[in-house]
This record gives sequence, structure tokens and C-alpha cells, in this order.
Amino acid sequence: MIHNVYFWLKTDLNAEQRATFESELRLLPKITYLASGAVGKPAKTEPRPVTDHSFDYSLSLRFKNMADHEFYQAGCPDHQRFVDTCKPFFAKVIVYDSEELA
Repeated sequence: MIHNVYFWLKTDLNAEQRATFESELRLLPKITYLASGAVGKPAKTEPRPVTDHSFDYSLSLRFKNMADHEFYQAGCPDHQRFVDTCKPFFAKVIVYDSEELA
């Protein structure tokens, strides 16, 4: 199960708030029960009709199974800390969850 999240931050954040957001975001891929995880920013690829470079940060987490994802959403203290700390910084968030094809 792959959990992809795209963040658009509020435009009026100061440098300290942006640093806090990035620092907290970088902790999420380190959660021990994940299969893998990564944090990113828009790549400097050529603009194309199918690309969207408007987001500020992305998060991609790969879970070993759906139960791990459900725990992440409902009981993971690391995820809850991130939400509690960083939600005031979000202007917009979009989540794309997908299951890998066998």
C-alpha cells in the first residue's frame, strides 16, 4: 500500500515555521514499521501538460499491509505529532493512496 501526500504551505509562513514543517516531515519516513518512505520537493523537470509543480512538499510512504496504514492513520503517535504540529502550516493537502498491482 502506497500513501502519497502533497502539501501546499501557507504563503505567509516564516522561515522558522517552514523549517519546523520540513523537520517534522522528514521524521515520518523513519517510522520503523514502514517498508520505505521518502520526502521530496517538486523536481525541476520541464513543464508538461501532465505535470503539477505547484506543491511545496511531497511524502511517499510504503506500508507492508493495510493494517499498518490503518494504524498510521488512527494510532501512530509520530503521525499524530506531525498533524498536531504542522496542520496550521497547510494551505492544502491532497492524498493519493494506491495498492500495488500483483
